[in-house]
Amino acid sequence: MPYTVTVRDHLMIAHSFSGDLFGPAQRLHGATFIVDATFGADDVEADGVVIDIGRAGATLAEITGALTYRNLDDDPAFAGINTTTEVLCRVVADRLAARVAEGELGGNSVTTISVTMHESHIAWASYSRSL
Repeated sequence: MPYTVTVRDHLMIAHSFSGDLFGPAQRLHGATFIVDATFGADDVEADGVVIDIGRAGATLAEITGALTYRNLDDDPAFAGINTTTEVLCRVVADRLAARVAEGELGGNSVTTISVTMHESHIAWASYSRSL
């Protein structure tokens, strides 16, 4: 896919993990992420864009804002799920994909969405999906 457009926001949450694998992260802790959402297309639309960058940024901010300053352990949508960075990438990507499918962002030629969440300057995870 020759074209991509990326928008960025951030997310601050509290959560805990289940399982010995997570050691001290089994206790409640906070996490701050920089979130990059990349929209891919094989070609630009007639107006020369992959997606409306302003609407994409606003939509990403709306999605991250709905999760920010919350303890995800208390959210029924995440009951029984370890809200790892990888899982949160998928959640954000799926929510963005739904908004693209509803036509809210323009971008009828978007074929992929990839979300990368940076936990720090040395660790991040990504999730990519087709539309």
